Amino acid sequence: MKKIAPIAILLLLSMLVWNVFVQPAGISIDVDGDTIDGPLGTLVGLLFAGGGILIAGLVMLCVGALLAVVFAGVGVLLALGLGLAALLVAACISPLLLPLLIPAAIVWFFVSRARRHRKASAL
Repeated sequence: MKKIAPIAILLLLSMLVWNVFVQPAGISIDVDGDTIDGPLGTLVGLLFAGGGILIAGLVMLCVGALLAVVFAGVGVLLALGLGLAALLVAACISPLLLPLLIPAAIVWFFVSRARRHRKASAL
């Protein structure tokens, strides 16, 4: 591979040089039946292609700004909706969890009381 890579690069560069010098200005433009080729055809083709790319870039910027505004609004509404849904679910579940929370609170009280007594006896 190390021996083939320089040969392949040299071959590709020679093909590029051949294309540039043997067929200069290989672009031909057809406008209303009139063919424009040569250096003027190349210049016109580059001008039209560059103008199209500039217009496409401007359109992409506008669409991106519009999508950012729309998705930011949707994101705010989505976060608000999720927050309200979580609050509603917590409000619905909390009375049902009370029988589970009472034994948990009693166990937590006894564990913390035992921990306090261990710390006091260690001092």
